Amino acid sequence: MAYIDFAQPLPAVGDGISLPAIRERIRAVATGFSPMEWQIVQLARTDGRASLREPGRWSRLKAMIFGPQPHFKLADGKLEALRRLAVEAWYEGFAVRPSAIRDFKMAGFSEGQLETLLTAVNAERHNAKGTYA
Repeated sequence: MAYIDFAQPLPAVGDGISLPAIRERIRAVATGFSPMEWQIVQLARTDGRASLREPGRWSRLKAMIFGPQPHFKLADGKLEALRRLAVEAWYEGFAVRPSAIRDFKMAGFSEGQLETLLTAVNAERHNAKGTYA
């Protein structure tokens, strides 16, 4: 059986590290996304499924007749992969396409971030519908 001598002082945690700073670090690691990335996830909620498709002949014809339409693609490839997966998650829940998951991981995101994103989006979807999972 192990014995702990509580009469001896515990080793110091370190100088200059406060509890709020530790909590902030834990929160950043736990969520896995920066505030800008969370903002992209929230903005993807308003993007339609059409934003996932490349412009085809019909889109080019409409652009010639009605003028240029807004372009949904983000300039940063990593953020675009995040946006595309988030759009699918807002519409499909956990049933996102494997190719979107592959692109998400190829952009540098981890499996933990994938789970965090899908769980957060689905929780928000259920709250918006007034149902609880």
